[in-house]
Amino acid sequence: MIERRALQTAVLLASIAPIWAGVAGVIWGTSFVWLGEGSVDLGSHFRYLSGVLLGIGLGFASCVPTIERHMRRYWMLGAIVVLGGLARLADAIANGLPSAGHIFGLIMELGVVPALMVWQWRYAVRAQLYSGATDAR
Repeated sequence: MIERRALQTAVLLASIAPIWAGVAGVIWGTSFVWLGEGSVDLGSHFRYLSGVLLGIGLGFASCVPTIERHMRRYWMLGAIVVLGGLARLADAIANGLPSAGHIFGLIMELGVVPALMVWQWRYAVRAQLYSGATDAR
């Protein structure tokens, strides 16, 4: 029970970053990351991606109440985040390190999220074994 609560807390805390960044990006657009106004297309795309980020954060948060039962959803969201992190890493290799906020994102995407994915998987497998369940959603 202690591990379950710790995992739930860790996932909920980690969900705050994409939820906050998503809401801020939707509200303030490119000004949120000090890009100024830019073009209409840039602003539109930035707000779209901010909405996607918000959705990812809310998706992770939705797994928290019964975290052991949402392995597929959790891992799909995690895979999306890791894929985005790999794209960000490729850009950093090609063009140099981004600002501190983006480095924080990179650490979350390629460090924290994969670690939480492994933890969630290990906990869900153990919970299934104890409950007799045959499938994690």
